[in-house]
Amino acid sequence: MNTAPPTRCKSWADLAHHAESWRGAHLRDLFAADPARATQFAVEAPGLRYDYSRQRLGAMTLRLLSRLAAERGLPEWRDALLSGKPVNSTENRAAWHTALRAGEHAPSQVKETLERVKALSEKLRADRRYRRIVNLGTGGSDLGPRLLADALGDGALEVRFAANVDPRDLARALEGARPEETLFIVVSKTFTTQETMANAEAAKRWGAKAFHAVTSNTEAAKRFGAHEVLPMWDWVGGRFSVWSAVGLAAACAMGFGNFEQFLAGGRDIDRHFAEAPPEKNVPLLMALIGLWNTNFLGAATHAVLPYSNALRLLPAYLQQLEMESNGKRVDREGREVDYATAPVLWGAEGTVSQHSFHQLLHQGTQAVPCDFIDIRSDDILSANARAQADALAFGTQDRGLPAHKQYPGNRPSGVLFLERLDARNLGRLVALYEHKVFAQGVLWNINSFDQWGVELGKKLANKILSRR
Repeated sequence: MNTAPPTRCKSWADLAHHAESWRGAHLRDLFAADPARATQFAVEAPGLRYDYSRQRLGAMTLRLLSRLAAERGLPEWRDALLSGKPVNSTENRAAWHTALRAGEHAPSQVKETLERVKALSEKLRADRRYRRIVNLGTGGSDLGPRLLADALGDGALEVRFAANVDPRDLARALEGARPEETLFIVVSKTFTTQETMANAEAAKRWGAKAFHAVTSNTEAAKRFGAHEVLPMWDWVGGRFSVWSAVGLAAACAMGFGNFEQFLAGGRDIDRHFAEAPPEKNVPLLMALIGLWNTNFLGAATHAVLPYSNALRLLPAYLQQLEMESNGKRVDREGREVDYATAPVLWGAEGTVSQHSFHQLLHQGTQAVPCDFIDIRSDDILSANARAQADALAFGTQDRGLPAHKQYPGNRPSGVLFLERLDARNLGRLVALYEHKVFAQGVLWNINSFDQWGVELGKKLANKILSRR
């Protein structure tokens, strides 16, 4: 598989030359010249439609980007990912999170663990011995299940989360709770994560007696006092682990039937990513367009704007997924890169964000590519999402307006349309971004599945604590 720098690819040089012709192009003129642009630059995947007509690109741009993907050997890398080969080169591991949602084709250990998640979550929702579930984890052991519980929790069982070592975080999760009615789920691959174990010890001091654990360190969890210990595997990275037993708290919040639908949605996108041709492959197109914006049009940040209160935590989830995966300064061969990798990802739910940072999006000095997530079942939110995308693209043309009322437009965005927000569509959405991240890692020749950058700060903090 190709591990040469992407800048050595002929298509990279062709894209750099091609980008010069786009410096003065305006989206307003592109739509005026091509009335069919809105339909020609849109593709579908199971349960969703991706409209990228408001991106600053044309048919030749897409051809050159597809050539780059071919030169980078993306089909071979994709097959390696989906078949469980060790694509995590620095740790010599697979990144086989797709196996967690493979249904009848999943490994036996995955099926067995899923049955345990089903039994535990259904028991906890039915017998009501525990009135509150508190998930103790951080990073991927928190963000994924928290997103699902917040988006689709049905209130049948109260589920809360504590991720910060700051005692106030756990205190908020325990407000109004009683120790004998509270079950803690401790989620840590090593069972040594500082924030998680500090909160677990604090829970014991509070009087808690009921603990379950999700970890690869079974013996440590049992010594701690966990009643049930569910596995985590080395071939699943934390930020890709919500599909596993890490999602136990989410299954308690949303019901196991919905958790199964979430897995099925991810499986839908895995199949689409594996089988759809490049010009119709939504995660690949998102990856290629993101690279075009970052490396050839100079965008340094990227905004994700879900027009759904249920998806209010999605930008935070994607921040870890994208920036921990692709925020890298050396490539797979250890060479320092001389091109941009992951842009800074940020965002918030619409329409709240319209009264916050959209001022910068519309009239700021830098163009910020955006992803709008439009849930069509809500007319008001859907109308606002599409209006914002149009305003960013087309701006204003009334030259009689004073300068401070002018909108320059030509700000690129894509729109992901979902008919409704349910468990299956949420699974599709999360898997879509996972595969986008992986594809960009291949294009940039970086390992998307390690995170050595988080280690130094933890080591220095421990040294400081040891001096006290």
